[in-house]
Amino acid sequence: MRRDNQSSMSEFLLLGLPIWMEQHDMFFPLFLGMYLTTVLGNLLIILLIKLDSSLHTPMYFFLSHLAFTDISFSSVTAPKMLMNMQTQNQSISYAGCISQVYFFIFFADIDSFLLTSMAYDRYMAICHPLHYSIIMRQSLCFLLVIVSWVLSFANALVHTLLLAYLSFCGDNTLPHFFCDLSTLLKLSSSDTSTNELVILTVGGVVITLPFICILVSYGHIGATILRVPSTKGICKALSTCGSHLSVVSLYYGAIIGLYVSPSSSDSNSKDVIVAVFYTLVTPMLNPFIYSLRNRDMKGALGNILSKVFTIMYSVD
Repeated sequence: MRRDNQSSMSEFLLLGLPIWMEQHDMFFPLFLGMYLTTVLGNLLIILLIKLDSSLHTPMYFFLSHLAFTDISFSSVTAPKMLMNMQTQNQSISYAGCISQVYFFIFFADIDSFLLTSMAYDRYMAICHPLHYSIIMRQSLCFLLVIVSWVLSFANALVHTLLLAYLSFCGDNTLPHFFCDLSTLLKLSSSDTSTNELVILTVGGVVITLPFICILVSYGHIGATILRVPSTKGICKALSTCGSHLSVVSLYYGAIIGLYVSPSSSDSNSKDVIVAVFYTLVTPMLNPFIYSLRNRDMKGALGNILSKVFTIMYSVD
């Protein structure tokens, strides 16, 4: 793609995490373990939902897509970060940097839309249980997922195209472990007012509007729960929402800490640390949240393990 004021920038230098070079050997196994846990844990969720017919419901349909998105989201940044820590090669090509920005925004947006779809599913299940099976048909679930992918694709493409037309003629050092859009804009020698306006409007709507929808859904759910006379009914309703609420809190809590909280001149290290939580810790915790807090998932895991053990004993 041709850029205005053709710049000679062919690569960027990622400074990585705010840790000493001597500490890389200590932190590398930690972050590698976190990434592998993210991949294997989310793959386990996808496998359980695929194999257990009792989990073939709208809620777990969305969860399987969320698990796939979490794997992809972590894979956008973690492998490059781990490779840089191991090889001490901090460079990333211009094309690689632009691609990383695109896929980072793409999968982050899908996460947001999928969490919103899951909140709507919980709203229908608790507030309108008699109409749940009629409204939450398979066709609607597929439509919600397709719309999530299309909107995320469009939003990421807009940001990436605007970024590709900027010139980078000066410093090529990024004080981050991946190509963060806001950090790249600070390095550009071009006018970035259009980019910032699009981030504030389009990007803000993609994150803020789903969050508002989630809050409204749980507002109605809370009102419905309070009208339930029995403690057993309240506990059952809360058990179906607890896992999702935990994931929503982690996801939007990290976003607020990363992009909404006021920044200062010495806040870069804080931003990098929060970004690690956002890109590595949150996707890693999601499988544990749904496995430990969800009775259906624990039951499905137990059934699969019992079948495996049965097969092993029969072979012996």
